[in-house]
Amino acid sequence: MTSLVREVPAAPSEIALQHFSRRLTFETDCSDVHASQQAGELDFVLVDVRGPLAYERGHVPGAINLATRTLTAQALEAYPKSTLFVVYCAGPHCNGANKAAVRLATLGYPVKEMIGGVMGWLDEGFRLTGLVERMADEAISCDC
Repeated sequence: MTSLVREVPAAPSEIALQHFSRRLTFETDCSDVHASQQAGELDFVLVDVRGPLAYERGHVPGAINLATRTLTAQALEAYPKSTLFVVYCAGPHCNGANKAAVRLATLGYPVKEMIGGVMGWLDEGFRLTGLVERMADEAISCDC
């Protein structure tokens, strides 16, 4: 009997290597961002792409706030085209980071997504900056 896992065969190793290696060129994770920050290896700009209210309520330390809709050539003119941007949003339930990555790539910047976003950061046990207590039932739109 074949398990549900093996029902669709795994890709050959050489194809899996290409696939997973390619994924790492598009994404990083919260742990790698945190470790880089702790080591002082800040060769990227961390960008919270949520709206200002969500950012104000709590964001990853060191992140700047550039909501997705504000990512324009004019807004980024101070950054050299070689600047690596690492974008994140609320979490895996939101595609704001993907939309921001598309805009940044369209403008000619290298970009990676910090997978997991704010939820992933908290799941790793890391703290947010600027967190304001709120009622559990008070929703805050990411407004990305």
